[in-house]
Amino acid sequence: MRRMNGNKRFFQMGGQWNAVHVPEKPNGFGVLIIGDTNHFVDEQNSLWIQHIGRNRIIEEIVRAGYTVFYSNLFGIHWGSEKSVLQARQFYHIIQKQEILNDKIHILAEGMGALTALQLAEIMKEQIRSIALINPCIDLQAQIEHEKDRKFFFKKLKRELAMAYGISVDSLDTFRNFPALRQFQSPLPVKIWQTTTNNTFDPNLHCKRYEELRQRNNIPISVTYHLMEKRYSYGNSICQFFKKYEQHL
Repeated sequence: MRRMNGNKRFFQMGGQWNAVHVPEKPNGFGVLIIGDTNHFVDEQNSLWIQHIGRNRIIEEIVRAGYTVFYSNLFGIHWGSEKSVLQARQFYHIIQKQEILNDKIHILAEGMGALTALQLAEIMKEQIRSIALINPCIDLQAQIEHEKDRKFFFKKLKRELAMAYGISVDSLDTFRNFPALRQFQSPLPVKIWQTTTNNTFDPNLHCKRYEELRQRNNIPISVTYHLMEKRYSYGNSICQFFKKYEQHL
C-alpha cells in the first residue's frame, strides 16, 4: 500500500509504515533517520513532519539533496533486535526503490542511537557516517538511572518488556540488551547534545561513548547546544555528512 503526499511517499513493510522524502535535486546520497521514544510514522504523517523543529532539520537535509527515509520501527523499540532487523530490511527496500549510492548516512535521536550503533557493527560497508542527537547509548546505565524514579522506572520496564518480547518479571535476568562495550565500529560519529537534556543524561551516554572511542583511538566529535538552539543544526548535520562523501 502506497500513498503520495507532495515529495513524500508512504508505504507499509512488515506491518510498519515508512516514509521517504525525495529532494527536487537529488545528490545521490541517502539518510536513514531512526527516531526517539516519541517517534512515529503512519499512512500520511510522522513526527518529523508534524514537529516544527524536527521538520526544519529534515527540510534542510532534503534541500541539500539528500533522500531521507525512516520507519515507524515498532514504535518504542529501545534498540531491540527486531528494530535492527527491520532497519536493515528497510535499507535494502530503499536501495531497490531509489537511485542512491549504496553507502548511506544515519541520523538517530535519543534511543534511536541504540539501533544505529548496532547497525554500524553489522552494516560497516553500507554506512558512511552517523549523526546522533541527544543519544541514549548505554541502556544498562539508563535502566539503573531510572530505578530511583518509581513512576518512570515502571513505564520503562513495560516498554522494554514489550520491545524485547519478554515478561516484566524476567527483565532482571535478561542478558540481550545492547551494551556500550559492543559499540566498537570506527565509522565517523558526531553528537549534537543539548546542555540541559533531562531525558538522557550526557554523563551516562555521550561522555561514556566518547571515552570508549578515545580509548580505542577512534575520533569522535561532540558539540553542545543550549536547549533553544536544539533544532537549528540541520545545516551543520549536512556539513558533517558531506565530509564523508569523497569516496563513492
